[in-house]
Formats: sequence, structure tokens, C-alpha cells
Amino acid sequence: MKPAWDQLMGEFAESKTSVIADVDCTADGKGLCEKIGVRGYPTIKYGDPNNLEDYQGGRDFDALKAFADENLGPSCSPDNLDLCDDEKKTQIEGFLGKSLDEINKLIKTKEGEIEDAEKNFKTELEALQKNYEEISKQKDEDIKDVKKQGLGLMKACMAAKKKSG
Repeated sequence: MKPAWDQLMGEFAESKTSVIADVDCTADGKGLCEKIGVRGYPTIKYGDPNNLEDYQGGRDFDALKAFADENLGPSCSPDNLDLCDDEKKTQIEGFLGKSLDEINKLIKTKEGEIEDAEKNFKTELEALQKNYEEISKQKDEDIKDVKKQGLGLMKACMAAKKKSG
């Protein structure tokens, strides 16, 4: 049986608007993978080639196929304004009215905001992990102390009293 990814590539082989591709980031595709932000393997990306998003869904064929059917194909962009709602059209027009330098600065600012969010998440996650380890250790010590105070003997005595009536 073909792997799910190969099956999906076969399903979309004749598509005029969607491309399913496999890139080996450990070989010739390394530069491309760095450019589009691949940090771990395997990674699935989708969307506009200039703004690929991370796929977070299932990895079996049915999940991949359902996602592809619903999400791949032409989407709102400067090249497909007819697919945009009024809000997105206005946003695109605003960006197109700016110089390349202005757009580049905006992109760098927004990418910096994403990096800040990622750093904050990592910092908070590390703090949470440390807190979890501390309270887990405290719980284990508390349980050990309770048991040292005779809990097991108390249970044995209670069972003996019940048995003797």
C-alpha cells in the first residue's frame, strides 16, 4: 500500500490549481526548507507559495484528502481578488499602495511579533514545566510523609478490628 502522502500526490497529479509536492530537506531541498521555515521533519506546509502555513491535522490519507479538498486551490490574493471579501480587498489595495521598502518593514515587524510570541510561549512553557516538576516533587514528598505517619498500619488495624468484630 502506498504511503498517504504518495496517494495524495496521485490524487492531485492532474490538478491545474493545486500542487502536492515532497521535498527532502536533508538533501537538495535544504535551502528551500530554510526559506519556508521548516524546522522539523516531517513538516507539511500548505497555502500560497509566498506565505505557506503549517498543517496541523491528521497524517492518514483520509485526513489529508479531506483537508486538501477543502483548503487547496486558488485563494484570496493580489492575483485572485475575485476570491476576496471586501475587507481583504481593501487590505490588499492598501498594501499594494505602499513601496517595497514599506511592505518589507511591515513584514519584518509582523514577523518580529510572531518571534516574540514564540519566545514568550517558550519562556512561559519552561516556567510551567519547572513549576510542574516542583509541585510533583512536593506531592511525592507529602505522600511519603503521610505514609510514614502510619497510614498502612492504620489500614491494617482497621481491617483487623473489622475481622474480630
